[in-house]
Amino acid sequence: MNRYAAVQWPWIGLLLCFALLGQEALLAGFHAGPSLVQSGYRVLVMTIGVVSIALLMLPPRRIAYLIAFLICVALIGWALWLQYHEGLDPCPLCIFQRVAVIAAAIVFLIAFIHNPGRTGAGIYAALITVAAGAGAAFAARQIWLQSLPKDQVPACGMGLNYMLESFPLVDVIKRVLAGSGECAEKAWVFLDLSIAGWTFVFFIAMIVSAFALARRE
Repeated sequence: MNRYAAVQWPWIGLLLCFALLGQEALLAGFHAGPSLVQSGYRVLVMTIGVVSIALLMLPPRRIAYLIAFLICVALIGWALWLQYHEGLDPCPLCIFQRVAVIAAAIVFLIAFIHNPGRTGAGIYAALITVAAGAGAAFAARQIWLQSLPKDQVPACGMGLNYMLESFPLVDVIKRVLAGSGECAEKAWVFLDLSIAGWTFVFFIAMIVSAFALARRE
């Protein structure tokens, strides 16, 4: 049976309840603009919730790989809809996060086709950790930029295409991670989380779910 006997799921639900109550108490004490603590706490609460739901509803391994692939496709589809229908052009950090989602989608698709055993699932989990971990790092950097006071936000930088044409890849990554003004904008927000906040949540859920699948017989 695919069960996680060591985990008492009702306790996780209780933890989520206290976390949400704590979030409201914390946010009530903030009257200024967004801060890193405030943004980080919101991301933490949503990450706990989404990961818990993902593990509670985790289907058999092969089906889970297919669902994860479809979720990645949906994330890219939503990003393209925001770009071409809503006019929200992606910043360099957003583009790097898209690449990470696409890389994770490819791994999930291959895993679905392969239908691996426990050892193979562990290898796929490691690959997902590389792709989604990089994406989470880019998202975390953008969350940090979005939490800065306006007078500390970096100036708008060069476009990603120009940087790729003009600099080595390592330098491009360094410049992207340094951030720019457009990366600090919150063009779309849902439940008080920006796009970067939600992509971070999904990246962590991908990693945890992949390793949960690898634990199954």
